[in-house]
Amino acid sequence: MRKFGAHAALVGMVLLAIAACSTASPSGVSTTSADYQRGYQIGLEAYTYGLPLLTTDATFRTMTSVNVSQGAYGPVNQFNNVRSANTSSSTAVVAPGSTSLSSIAWLDLRDGPLVLHVPQVTGHYFVLAFIDPYTNNTVNLGTASSTAPGDYVIEGPQQRSVTLPAGTHALPVDYWRMWIIGSTQLTGPSDVAAVNAIQDQYTLTPLAKYGTADAPTTPTPTPTNSTVTKYTPSTGLAFFDELGGQLSRFPPPTADAPALARFATVGIGPGKSPSTDTSLSAATQQGLTDAVAAGPAQIHQETQTLFAQDFDTHNGYLLGGFGTYGTNYTERAVISQIGLGAFVAHQAIYAMSWSDSAKTPLSGSSAYVLHLTNAPPTNEGWSLTVYSLHGTLMPNSLGRYSFTNTSPLTRNSDGSIDILLQSTTPATAAQQANWLPLVAGQGFEVAWRLFAPAPQSINGILDGSLWQPPTITLATAS
Repeated sequence: MRKFGAHAALVGMVLLAIAACSTASPSGVSTTSADYQRGYQIGLEAYTYGLPLLTTDATFRTMTSVNVSQGAYGPVNQFNNVRSANTSSSTAVVAPGSTSLSSIAWLDLRDGPLVLHVPQVTGHYFVLAFIDPYTNNTVNLGTASSTAPGDYVIEGPQQRSVTLPAGTHALPVDYWRMWIIGSTQLTGPSDVAAVNAIQDQYTLTPLAKYGTADAPTTPTPTPTNSTVTKYTPSTGLAFFDELGGQLSRFPPPTADAPALARFATVGIGPGKSPSTDTSLSAATQQGLTDAVAAGPAQIHQETQTLFAQDFDTHNGYLLGGFGTYGTNYTERAVISQIGLGAFVAHQAIYAMSWSDSAKTPLSGSSAYVLHLTNAPPTNEGWSLTVYSLHGTLMPNSLGRYSFTNTSPLTRNSDGSIDILLQSTTPATAAQQANWLPLVAGQGFEVAWRLFAPAPQSINGILDGSLWQPPTITLATAS
């Protein structure tokens, strides 16, 4: 895992800029006071720390704001399946896949364990990835994990002593709320029915009802609510109040103790509410408020910093096996905004780019070529997808958003492949087969996914010594 020193330097530059531009906030508090600067600096650190937790909670509240299943949205403790391929209108998550169908389940284990049924899946790569409130990918069931079909009892932190029904397997998790992101490979439009049949076999049953006539159940409450409510993390001091509630509900890992001790000096922590903390000075509270306002720009800058650090090593990409972060709060925050719910490296390696080989931002008004000399070393294939800068699939008349290892791409005489990214239709049929359409005038992102990378190649891909994604080279539109 990378270690980054850019965060502290960035905080320092922001503080210097504030001091140079103004000595008083709109509220009249001096921005040069020790209390303000401490509140602002620690507030920025706490914003980076807490953003993934609050983003996950906002996603949970949004996706479960309806009580009838509709795609990825629906009630807790059941699978809510996306039944058709994602399109440019799919917005349930950032950077949705277009080569698989998703099965989403939010677990609430407070009323007892749940039994997850994993079916026998053949001919399709699949994964049921468990994401904790801190965005760590803690458990993976599926092809790459060689998971045996059967029933798995998901046990919350206080449920380890439950008696397991005969033939079931224990699956302990660390939090009472977990997010299962299921993904089942879709080989093409004609494969949708087969994948839907697989999705129908992913089930969750309360342990208390397991083996009874009532299991599994997907009741439809009445009256029904089918209108999705969009939630986002709070702003101002309420951000840290909300963070205090989340830290209380989901106790942080012990490794976070040093950071939490620092946050506590400005009233941030489990069960704490800085907005009502009378021990905090007005200057400290204003510093915290301004830190939240500056937070999004900080995360954007941190994304650029990580991208720049990876650029030369990985042919112009931010590349990683994400999904587990330890105390690397910067990387965790960045990934929560550009790829929430990322999996660990043995499930998927991700490579993302926003610039061409000359470090010029990607634009749909230009044309690019990606020269793929060799396929990435994976056990379950790869995909290449183009996204808008908002993390949605790029709209186009072909409805073509990605290529995979099974796409009928035109090969050069040496077996290599030239993939074209441009807004205009290429001149020849052979070129058109290798074309991912762009939207003229719009910036975009290129994203590679390597599914179940070959175990012996993972470290080399991550450190840049083995296969790397092809550079994005500016070309003349054809």
